[in-house]
Amino acid sequence: MDRRSIGECATRLDPRAPSARTKLTKKLPAQGLSTVPNPNPSRHASCTAVIGLQWGDEGKGKVVDILARSHDAVVRYNGGANAGHSVVVKGERYALHLMPSGILFPGKPAVIGNGVVVCPETLLKEIDGLRARGVDTSGLVVSDRAHVVLPYHKAEDALREQMLSRGSMSDAGGAGGDLSIGTTKRGIGPAYAEKVQRATAIRVGDLLRPDALRSKLDLACALKARTLGALTNDAALAVAWDADAQFRSCVAWGERLRPHIADTVYMLHDMERAGKTILFEGANATLLDVDHGTYPYVTSSSTCALGIGAGTGIPPQKIGRILGVMKAYSTRVGAGPFPTELKDDTGARIRERGREYGTTTGRPRRCGWLDLVAVRYSAMINGATGLALMLFDVLSGFDELKVCTKYRVRGEITDRFPPDAHDLSVAQPVYETLPGFGEEIASCTDRAALPANAARYVAFVEEQIGLPVDVLSVGPDRAQTMIS
Repeated sequence: MDRRSIGECATRLDPRAPSARTKLTKKLPAQGLSTVPNPNPSRHASCTAVIGLQWGDEGKGKVVDILARSHDAVVRYNGGANAGHSVVVKGERYALHLMPSGILFPGKPAVIGNGVVVCPETLLKEIDGLRARGVDTSGLVVSDRAHVVLPYHKAEDALREQMLSRGSMSDAGGAGGDLSIGTTKRGIGPAYAEKVQRATAIRVGDLLRPDALRSKLDLACALKARTLGALTNDAALAVAWDADAQFRSCVAWGERLRPHIADTVYMLHDMERAGKTILFEGANATLLDVDHGTYPYVTSSSTCALGIGAGTGIPPQKIGRILGVMKAYSTRVGAGPFPTELKDDTGARIRERGREYGTTTGRPRRCGWLDLVAVRYSAMINGATGLALMLFDVLSGFDELKVCTKYRVRGEITDRFPPDAHDLSVAQPVYETLPGFGEEIASCTDRAALPANAARYVAFVEEQIGLPVDVLSVGPDRAQTMIS
């Protein structure tokens, strides 16, 4: 499948076009959902959302990259540099963290919305890296309302994780044991906390107002020196709450970012009123949502479709299609319960075949069989209208494939997902076993060409979730994608 055919297929997922698979969706049973979401967007709904349905790393970047062709702008609405989206174009891999995946389309607006927390240093490094590879970054637009991640946020993140890790809390008279959350130590949580605390929070627009910036930094650094300074005697960290050093850095960052900073709320509404189509790109994933994920082992923002309104200013009724992205198996990074985790040779085999190492941290991901209880929950929360089933080729070569369809929780069988980490930690997977397929499928260009057992697996996922697989990925490149 070449770039032209990818573009033609992506057009079928244009929110202004009726779903090609409406009949299929209506026939599928809800399987635990109270209703099957309407796959037909309103003719007035000009937006599409791409949302991860698991614990992240599902392949959202690739889906956004493909769909960006048929949309007029791509928007990030949550998270920060803790996200990592990988996109492969003609064999060349791009690792994107803060930059919306749509940046790989020259001149197309790639918007960082107000709900994102922005580390200017990281963003500028990403801009420079992309430019060095010949990527046009002129389309980048950063909300002036987005909050800024500063060095003291990163220092606080690291110190908190250190205090919560094994031994540190015990030494301090705490409960002992490893109580850390497993953050990326990028300062995301502390930056969101500062946003809510308000008085010392710094927004991107403040980088262009030196007087207001200086007064906020003086107050913030004085507070950090007293609070964070009490947690460490590491003199090297003291620069993180040196107001003079932070002010110089912030002013320099602001000048470099000035051409990209704008009021993105009005910008997006102006585009929507003009009939333009907007693609929303979720960072992280639904099961890491601060409200609806496996709390407390979650990130610090609203990662699901419910966060789009707050993170961009675009109301939910403007979103006509919500594409839920899922792997053909399950992975998780960091701490937290994971019912289908495989701590054996099968899990290691999935990890190596899928190259399951973090885009941001390089940490090996925990791997396991597909958990459809979790995916059904996420599809319900998001109001998903279709699925993107990714990394399907990783499952080639297994004699049999197990899929979790229910849990056993304290002796009871349930098809409901308990998002509280304490409850989920005692959930045991109830599996159904499907026949595997030995054939490699990376060269398949349509579902009719799939081996019989591979096609059966896809149909089983559709039946269990009650939604069609609109996108099927059998390799990392754009061309290794089937779109129905």
